[in-house]
Amino acid sequence: MLISMAGLPGAGKSTIGQVLAGRLNQPVISVDPIESAILRAGIDSEQPTGLAAYLVARTLAATMLESGRSVIIDAVNAVTPAREQWVTLAATLEEPLKFIEVICSDPELHRERIESRERSLPHLELTWHAVEQSLEEYADWTGPSAAIARITLDSVEPLGVNVERAIAFLES
Repeated sequence: MLISMAGLPGAGKSTIGQVLAGRLNQPVISVDPIESAILRAGIDSEQPTGLAAYLVARTLAATMLESGRSVIIDAVNAVTPAREQWVTLAATLEEPLKFIEVICSDPELHRERIESRERSLPHLELTWHAVEQSLEEYADWTGPSAAIARITLDSVEPLGVNVERAIAFLES
């Protein structure tokens, strides 16, 4: 199965994805560390490094799926083309796909998470202003991805509750 996380930076998708990975014994392919490595290699940030990171993640996911492993994709997936690549990959490999969208309904908590988080991803430090801009660009779920099974989890809920909801969704 291909499981694709979606949601704004700092919403909590990576945390939920990592716990799910541990519980389900599945690998996580995260777009942010891939993009950070691309930038660290000296590729100019004016280049489409985000697209490159998504394409690398897609290739790695295909390899995992072809070897018989399920995989969790950790990516913002804010726009329809990003989501559609997972739809296409799952269809091509005849694998089930489920989306887990994570939101944070409390803007103050979301902002606090962004401003206090420390990640070891040079070149990808985020500001609250950048997250607000991402929110403006976050597309509605339309097209083929809208027809795929999706659950929306609110990270103001306890982590354990969200993980259990996600597991129940994946098993349904």
